[in-house]
Amino acid sequence: MRTLAYLATILAVFGLAFWAYRENYATQQELKEARGLRNQIATAQVRLSVLRAEWAYLNRPDRLRDLAEINYERLGLLPLRPDQFGRVDEVSFPPSDLVIEEGVEVSAYGQEGDQ
Repeated sequence: MRTLAYLATILAVFGLAFWAYRENYATQQELKEARGLRNQIATAQVRLSVLRAEWAYLNRPDRLRDLAEINYERLGLLPLRPDQFGRVDEVSFPPSDLVIEEGVEVSAYGQEGDQ
């Protein structure tokens, strides 16, 4: 009986050692993938910052004004003037006393049995 207990203990130790060995390599692989993803994210962030800088450079008001003047004949674009913008008090908002006289149709799509 004692021999059987020793054998079971030895098998359990080998089984746990094999499991720990596999988990160690699986963990190392996941850490490697996580490092790769972090590198990809960092590269994408750098590229995004470059694209934002390029966008800001290309959308400079003086450059856009010059382009509008150069392409006036073909596009008919006029430069913006401060008097073309409205004020908030000039915006017409819908009346707050809006009343719905008729019933509102509700779609039953997405409810149980309709999919």
